[in-house]
Amino acid sequence: MKVHVFESESWIKSVWQDNGVHLDTIWVEGLLTKELARQYREAQIICIDASVLNKATLQIFHQLELIALRSTGTDQVDLDHCEANQIAVCNVPNYAQHAVAEHVFAILLALCRHVVRAARQTRRMNFSWDDLQGLELFGKTMAVVGTGAIGKHVTVIANGFGMRVVAVDKFPDEAWALTNRVNYVSLDEALKAADILSLHVPASPDTYHLLSSDCFDRMRDGALLINTARGELVDSAALLKALDSGKVAATGMDVLPHETKLPKLSESGHPMTDDNLDPETRLSLRLLQHPNVLVTPHCAFLTHEASERLIKTTIKNIEGYVNGKPVNVVVPKHASF
Repeated sequence: MKVHVFESESWIKSVWQDNGVHLDTIWVEGLLTKELARQYREAQIICIDASVLNKATLQIFHQLELIALRSTGTDQVDLDHCEANQIAVCNVPNYAQHAVAEHVFAILLALCRHVVRAARQTRRMNFSWDDLQGLELFGKTMAVVGTGAIGKHVTVIANGFGMRVVAVDKFPDEAWALTNRVNYVSLDEALKAADILSLHVPASPDTYHLLSSDCFDRMRDGALLINTARGELVDSAALLKALDSGKVAATGMDVLPHETKLPKLSESGHPMTDDNLDPETRLSLRLLQHPNVLVTPHCAFLTHEASERLIKTTIKNIEGYVNGKPVNVVVPKHASF
């Protein structure tokens, strides 16, 4: 079977060609859009990362058997449609917990110590200390929302900085919490206690706009928000209001709502004005341009080590399926094949 690899960047090809020599691979640049789906409608195996595969796009494929995700998250795929149409879906669990957790602190420290501003002004030969007084992490309270593999590693690093850590999770791991000096609390308690709030839950109907206007109202004045999970967890309009009022002092984000739209708009050459942008994209653009927001391009996972694990596991997922021994199966929920 041919494997159609979409979003095929150079670093993916490099690792893939060293490890996937037995796979008949077709490389396709860019996101898997409806137009590309029509061009490759006979594909049996497709491999994607951020491409959105809704029902309308999936129905274009006539012979699709496997979607091999190069991600842990699965919210970009209509899993119900896949289940109903016997399309297998595999993901890559726990490949980037260290990378993402470290990125949390990279952007957190950049905010606390005004790293971007300081670096920019010294390049202009301005060595003034004005507006560069920062914050220490030692002694601050960090609230970690979601204690999966990434959230747990964030708490380990926070402990190393001498921070107090509270956590929120639907299914608390009390034994782990006791060992790692973490207290489980309600979301309401976490919002009130946190100097820094860090999000580590998947996107789902239950977590959509998890942070709303009401939540921001309950937060401590001047808190920091870090989001390396999914943009849809945060109500962008409410966040902008909280930033403008100073309720949230600053935000570090590796994700934005509907983030795949922004690069396409930029590449189109059309001016990004309110007249030609939908409301959600307008809000994302305002966040990108806000002086107290630091945004990175969904690259928290992107370390050499995590990239190797990601591609090697993706290849194993495809080879396992082809050989009748599937691994890391998300759909069907009770894999039997």
